[in-house]
Amino acid sequence: MSFLLPKLTCKREVDQAIKSVAEKVLVLRFGRDNDAVCLQLDDILAKTAHDLSKMAVIYLVDVNNVPVYTQYFDISYIPSTVFFFNGQHMKVDYGSPDHTKFVGSFRTKQDFIDLIEVIYRGAMRGKLIVRSPIDPNNIPKYDLLYQEI
Repeated sequence: MSFLLPKLTCKREVDQAIKSVAEKVLVLRFGRDNDAVCLQLDDILAKTAHDLSKMAVIYLVDVNNVPVYTQYFDISYIPSTVFFFNGQHMKVDYGSPDHTKFVGSFRTKQDFIDLIEVIYRGAMRGKLIVRSPIDPNNIPKYDLLYQEI
């Protein structure tokens, strides 16, 4: 399903998307097109893209094409999904130590839709961090890897 969503292929395109998407949540899925979990997430993103078109813009980013952002967001697990609003990085409290990105795939389309609605409403009120509406049992668990400490 990754062929249904637009791709950003270099750092310049990612920068342009962050700067130019206004009054909508920018969803950047970092991963690889041939990874099974990425394909599962892409399927959910593609199916919800039309429903969320008034609130969100979704792009796919290959981690190998933008090592600057891969390192900046400490993307060691794929897929990782990062959210922006009006050029501002939106953080989400998932009940885990990392609020900068969602790691893994969403269990259902509704989980993703609910998350985008919460981020959008929070951002419209000027919040930079929001609490995740997703059931904690539906959030993938992982260990943080700190490199070069």
